[in-house]
Amino acid sequence: MYLTRFRVNTGRSDARQLLGSPHRMHGAVNMSFPTPPSREGSAPRVLWRVDRNATSETLLYIVSPTRPDLTGLVQQAGWPASDEPGWTTFAYVDFLAALHPGDTWGFRLTANPVHNIRHEYVKEGERTKRAAHRTPRHQMDWLLKRQEQAGFEIVEKPVERRLLPEGDTYELIVRDQVPMRFRRPPAKAGGNDVQLTRVTFDGRLRITDTALFRRTLTHGLGKAKAYGCGLMTLAPVARETA
Repeated sequence: MYLTRFRVNTGRSDARQLLGSPHRMHGAVNMSFPTPPSREGSAPRVLWRVDRNATSETLLYIVSPTRPDLTGLVQQAGWPASDEPGWTTFAYVDFLAALHPGDTWGFRLTANPVHNIRHEYVKEGERTKRAAHRTPRHQMDWLLKRQEQAGFEIVEKPVERRLLPEGDTYELIVRDQVPMRFRRPPAKAGGNDVQLTRVTFDGRLRITDTALFRRTLTHGLGKAKAYGCGLMTLAPVARETA
């Protein structure tokens, strides 16, 4: 497994087109692998996510079972004239192997929190419709319901640090809710639009089951993984001083 970080040159029109279309970005990421990534069975898949950090950098993160070559992406959305390669790839296996139950990490996850709804006219046994969770409370509940099966638990805040009587129980915030609608080619009569809502969670977690948690990090969490959702990354937690 590999974790790759690529800095996007947002001053280029091609880069802005990629950032505006998850379908195009999905294609550009997949073109970075000589062999098309497998999506069959229990094999890890390619995950990606776009972050904008505090220094206004736009970063593309990729987790993949094989090492990517982002030369084409540099030509399209990076700095081709630079002496630097334009991306950094880290071996992920050693990091995953060093995870243990009880470890606490800061995390970031961009996901597509959805639920299934049934209209009054839909008969029992017929298909339901998938809809996005719209409010931060429901989006948090979506993640909390999945934490056990994903091998972690969101850390609870000490009572004295809770700012609200309800809704401030966990070390978890929801930000950057982005409703997206884009065309997935080839366009066909009747429409071929994809609609989804991407949400970013920042918080603190504790590992409860390393096997399940490693799977979460390498297989993703939730729907719309092809469109920049599902990738969780970790950061060390600073020790609190007395």
